[in-house]
Amino acid sequence: MIVGTAGHIDHGKTTLLQALTGQAGDTRQEERARGMTIDLGYRYAALAEGAGLTGFIDVPGHERFIHNMLAGAHGIDLVLLVVAADDGVMPQTREHLSIIELLGIPQALVAISKCDRVEPARLAEVQAQVAELLAPGPYAGAAQFVLSSVSGEGVGALREALLAAAAKIRQRSVRGGFRLAVDRAFAVSGAGLVVTGTALAGQVSAGDTLLLGKAGKPVRVRGLHAQNQAALVAEAGQRVALNITGERLAVEQVHRGDWLLPAWLHAPSVRVDIELTLLPGETRTFEHFSAVHVHLGTQDVTARVALLEGESLRAGQRMFAQLLLNAPLQAVHGDRLVLRDQRAQRTLGGGRVLDPFAPSRQRRSEARLRQLQVLREADDLEQALPALLEAAPGGLDPQRLERQFNRLRDTWRLPGQVLVVATRQGQLLFDRGQWQALKLQVLARLAQFHEQEPDQLGPDRDRLRRYTALPLERPAFVSLVDELLGEGVISSSGPWLHLPAHKVQLSAADTALWARLEPRLLAGEFDPPWVRTLATEEQAQEAEVRLLLRKLARLGVLHQVVRDLFYPEATLRRMAELLLQQATTSPIVQVAAFRDMLGIGRKRSVQILEYFDRVGLTRRVADQRYIRADSGLAEFPARP
Repeated sequence: MIVGTAGHIDHGKTTLLQALTGQAGDTRQEERARGMTIDLGYRYAALAEGAGLTGFIDVPGHERFIHNMLAGAHGIDLVLLVVAADDGVMPQTREHLSIIELLGIPQALVAISKCDRVEPARLAEVQAQVAELLAPGPYAGAAQFVLSSVSGEGVGALREALLAAAAKIRQRSVRGGFRLAVDRAFAVSGAGLVVTGTALAGQVSAGDTLLLGKAGKPVRVRGLHAQNQAALVAEAGQRVALNITGERLAVEQVHRGDWLLPAWLHAPSVRVDIELTLLPGETRTFEHFSAVHVHLGTQDVTARVALLEGESLRAGQRMFAQLLLNAPLQAVHGDRLVLRDQRAQRTLGGGRVLDPFAPSRQRRSEARLRQLQVLREADDLEQALPALLEAAPGGLDPQRLERQFNRLRDTWRLPGQVLVVATRQGQLLFDRGQWQALKLQVLARLAQFHEQEPDQLGPDRDRLRRYTALPLERPAFVSLVDELLGEGVISSSGPWLHLPAHKVQLSAADTALWARLEPRLLAGEFDPPWVRTLATEEQAQEAEVRLLLRKLARLGVLHQVVRDLFYPEATLRRMAELLLQQATTSPIVQVAAFRDMLGIGRKRSVQILEYFDRVGLTRRVADQRYIRADSGLAEFPARP
């Protein structure tokens, strides 16, 4: 069990822990000089003979050191709220209580300290104050212990209560990757660098490799302590000290707020969607895009808060919000965080992380808000996944889900309606019904395209994607089309996609124009007229002739050798046959011999040979060109 203190300055937190553990606090010279706790203090003690060690985190009570208190409050199992009998409830009593409520700490006990300084009536008054303070929140009715840390009165009863609480502590799940928020780093002579923190998830063993900090610097765990004892394995819910080593790693490079994580989980982000709660006692309305300090784990970063369901938030209200962070934050679904004002002078509220990889666009859309509603209600991945997929027609990235929920894929139990789709950039998850609906939409839009453009064979993949306007990234759309091709419900002719029964139908005007152009192209044999010449002779628009010939080229009726120069299919095959005849005497294609066979100039002969290179009849190697025997043009004779 890990116990953390909370309470106003000079209410006896440090002295109480000394009475419980027998270990002195305020070990720093500055703390002894000031007579106050400035930074976090750590102690370990067995509360009874034979009992395991309990970890204690002593936090400063001064308002100037709330950021240190927040760094120590995460991950504790029980909070010991200390209220001095002479002072009663004070400002930092209230603020510390608000913080531990926002962090969702499961249990609380109250110590009414310095009872030897006041009369019984005053004790009763303070106890009533505390009961009234706790009544609206999760710690209503928490046990109160009247004690004196100096005389020892009441300390034994508190110790017994802590022992009873330890027996009821629910062990944290070790499922998922190891997560440690670093709160201290120091060098030990003969051992090297040591970092400490509370393990929030998973397990770590000596020899493991982890990534440190925002930059993800690889480090190896040389040895470790759990709950202040040497161990081979440490796990979630324990105070952990790790002796780490890495290339050019120095203690000056490690800071409070750094994380130690496995490589697959390391994914700091600057946009995080949360459910934000404003404290009931907050006197000011919280406005959209307000600047705040964000505390998560031991991290303290500044951010702007974009409210997603309105322009303002009042005391005690909740709302979905997006944190636009000025420095990367390492978070997973369910993490608790606390927000303080821009000047870090007061606690505003807090919340729970819903999505650490929040979108930059459409963050207020109905579909996105539905996803956030699902994430708010879900405790684990399996519970959330069906509804998340229903609100995500573009699919979900499983690697992102692994990091979002801290769950490796091999531990998932996927519901039956979840479909895993392989794309060129990795797998995506889809709802089976939605995937089938997307296929039907593609078929419907392709049929509509044929109806609107009957003289075209069909669009290519990219044009079809734009035409269908589906909410799919290109890799997913390509996989969708590939499935349709595999099922035979669409066909491809070169790059063009079409329904199997679709045939190109030229308009009456195009058919009439082609009837006049075709004889001229055939009559030109190996030197057909250019587009401009054809247009002039037929008194047609040059663009109109060019567009028609390009359509016929896509259909395989013509071949566009160079811009504005088209050869009929029959003419091209005759030229290929002549080239193959030449190859019977030598495997090397001779440009001069080919030119003489065709009776045209060298430049045109080279253009034709370069086209043969493109369509695969020939292959150019350095200055030589060879026939490719596997080419379709090499296998079939010329058409009559």
